[in-house]
Amino acid sequence: MERQELKRELDATLEARRELGSEYESALVESFVEKVDTQVRRRLAEERLGAARGGGGADRVSAATGAGVGAVPGSGTFGERFGFAIVTLVLAVPLSAIGAAQARLSGLVVVWAGIVAVNLIHARSPRGRAKGVDAA
Repeated sequence: MERQELKRELDATLEARRELGSEYESALVESFVEKVDTQVRRRLAEERLGAARGGGGADRVSAATGAGVGAVPGSGTFGERFGFAIVTLVLAVPLSAIGAAQARLSGLVVVWAGIVAVNLIHARSPRGRAKGVDAA
C-alpha cells in the first residue's frame, strides 16, 4: 500500500511540474523527497519496534535491507561481523610478515591458523543472539 501511495505522489508531483513549469521544480522535488523520507523513517521505526519487542515479525522481510525483520544473525549485526573480518585481514598482513620472517613457512601457517581460529570463534560466539535461540 505504501508503494502505491508513493507512486500516486510521484504522478501528482510530475503532473504539477508539467502544469506549473520548471520554476517550481525544486520545490516539488523537495516536497516529494520529504514524503519519501517520512515513509522510510516510519518503516524503519516499525522494524526497530518489532525487533525491540522480541522480533515478533521475524517472518516479514525488510524492504530497505532485504533481510528478515527480527532475524538474528550468527553474531551481532552484519556490520559488526564484516568489520571484524576486515580488521583481522588487515592485521593478517603484518602478522604474516612477522611469522614468515621468524619461522618461514611454519610461522606463516601458525599465523593463519590463529586468524582462522579467531574468526571461527567470533562467528560461533553467542554474543548478540536473541534469547531462546540456541547456538548452531
